[in-house]
Amino acid sequence: MQADPSNVEQLRAWDGDTGDFWAAHAERFDEGVAAYHGHLLAAAGIHATENVLDVGCGAGQTTRDAARCASAGSALGVDLSSRMIELARRLAEREQVENVTFQQADAQNHAFPDRSFDIAISRSGAMFFGDAPAAFANIARAVRHGGRLVLLAWQPLEKNEWLRAFRAALAAGRDLPVPPPEAPSPFALSDPDRVRRVLTSAGFMDVRLHGLTEPMYFGPDPDDACRFVAGQQAGMLHDLDADARARALDALRADMTDHQTDRGVLYDSAAWLIEARRG
Repeated sequence: MQADPSNVEQLRAWDGDTGDFWAAHAERFDEGVAAYHGHLLAAAGIHATENVLDVGCGAGQTTRDAARCASAGSALGVDLSSRMIELARRLAEREQVENVTFQQADAQNHAFPDRSFDIAISRSGAMFFGDAPAAFANIARAVRHGGRLVLLAWQPLEKNEWLRAFRAALAAGRDLPVPPPEAPSPFALSDPDRVRRVLTSAGFMDVRLHGLTEPMYFGPDPDDACRFVAGQQAGMLHDLDADARARALDALRADMTDHQTDRGVLYDSAAWLIEARRG
């Protein structure tokens, strides 16, 4: 696989330690955003004969469910992580989903067949492109005229209690910078004006954003959730000495105790459901 030069750092992370962590905790990540999953599939409205492209598919839950909807069609999931692609293939085989394929690929520059998909979808996997306009232009080229694009992407940081709380606890007194709005990050598609501009320039029309708010699940209890988030956000702890790290984890665990419910540790979140049509 040849990543676009602007995505080399993303490839290093997602085909390295970050991707390994996500693959090892794939079920937890799916549980975490489960409240959004139905919104994505309902908006996609996938028909039985359609061909689906799933961008940043991870361990492939969205791809497999898309393939089940497209029972007489097909679904292709692509991701930078070889470990997650391998897991996605194993899960599809175990669940006997036969009309699905997975490929390690950079959706920004991969040579998809022209106009070969009826719809492209992504559940929080399309915010990390080094060159978002080029990436969505490449995806648009792969979607037939009149085809659809349906994405889930995070709203701005201030709307997402979960990451605000984690950053506050794990900062341990440091001032953690927020990534620039156009940099690859969870919030690269958080600005509606930028989303409309990027997608329109790529060849999509009728761009619409609908705000969603749902609880996110991080674990059955504070200790379990703290271990999971400390691994997920390990980069925030990297530069701390042992004492500062311990204080940060104590602060995170205390905050999670405040968010314990009878359904586990839950935090508020906010996402955009983004829909567009290929011109």
